[in-house]
Amino acid sequence: MKAVILAGGLGSRMGNAFPGLPKPMVPLCGKPVLERQIEALRKNGIDDFTIVTCLHHEVIERYFGCGEKSGVNIDFFVESTPLGTAGALFKIRPESDFLFLNGDLLFDFDLQRMREFHKSTNALITLFTHPNNHPADSSVVFADGSGKVTAFYDKTRKPENYPNLCNAGIQIVSPEIFDYLSFESAADFDGDVVTPLVKSGRIYSYKSAEYVFDIGTPSRLEKAESDLENGMVKSIFKEKRKAVFLDRDGTINVHRDYITDPSQMELLDGAAQAINRFHELGYLVIVITNQPVVAKGMCTFETLNQIHNRLEMLLGEQGAYLDGIYFCPHHPKRGFEGEVKELKIECDCRKPKPGLILKAARDFNIDLSASFMAGDSERDVLAGINAGCESVFINENGETVQNAPVYKNIFEFSQIL
Repeated sequence: MKAVILAGGLGSRMGNAFPGLPKPMVPLCGKPVLERQIEALRKNGIDDFTIVTCLHHEVIERYFGCGEKSGVNIDFFVESTPLGTAGALFKIRPESDFLFLNGDLLFDFDLQRMREFHKSTNALITLFTHPNNHPADSSVVFADGSGKVTAFYDKTRKPENYPNLCNAGIQIVSPEIFDYLSFESAADFDGDVVTPLVKSGRIYSYKSAEYVFDIGTPSRLEKAESDLENGMVKSIFKEKRKAVFLDRDGTINVHRDYITDPSQMELLDGAAQAINRFHELGYLVIVITNQPVVAKGMCTFETLNQIHNRLEMLLGEQGAYLDGIYFCPHHPKRGFEGEVKELKIECDCRKPKPGLILKAARDFNIDLSASFMAGDSERDVLAGINAGCESVFINENGETVQNAPVYKNIFEFSQIL
């Protein structure tokens, strides 16, 4: 597989921090981010690269040459005039599936997993997607349970209650796109390629919590260097991760009798700051919640998704994100007016049973013995114990259950973790 790397941007978000230096050549702990990309992709089996350049292209060419010192083959496509984020693709026109990515990303991910997903879906484009701490200035993706993208919004427009599922700037692209679209001059990948192709039903979201980070601003560059120094730049599939599992109502957001409409979602003070703190400490943060409102007929799956979209949006506005949301829609007791009978069952996922935690652990390769479950009910505490986690009880009155440590809120818990 060939990799096509966009390295022709002006780097305007960097300001005057590195005058005359293309953004992909910005040093990260003494090594250009572009070199780190090539090294990471070579480990994933890619040894053929096309680097798209424009301003200061000679800096990149002089540093890498034809790729001999990196053990790969590199050729360059130099834009005489800027062609946007997609125009060059329609000049290069690779003949087989290729990896297409931005040159200002630090990453470590398992490309083979992504390739297998791409092939299994027969996708035109597979987008690497993830939650991030700046969804307001990212392109966001709506996808169904199979990963098929149902709507795509670039960073200039956002719908109400959008999910924190962002296009990371890495994608596998089939050359079939050239049968659908053609551009002779500048084009934008998100707006001119992805958006119109959504209606084909062959754009897919590959959601992953693996490390992909945009180093495009001075503050993000500083964070990336810190992550490198602290050993956080690694795929979750290389070694097990630790996680903080959180209940939803009464732990992250204000507890109401039942939340059946997105407008009822309101964050608790300090919740976003706590989630950021967990991430700073290297924990994944995953919501585990019982939502019997679906089984009781008080809320549809679609509305519940909108509620969770709003939760993610509100957290994103404060620079926080969740790695995953797992919910149980079931309820064991019958007799409610309007209930959904097929959901009125005894299941393995309703807390205090540990099914949701165990599923998340498989999905994210989590070491449960190094992880925590925090919530405001005995069900939460027992679910954590049953899954093999350390449980934490959130109770502002200082009450205790199952001898679990007690904290007034998750912010207090995050400060002592």
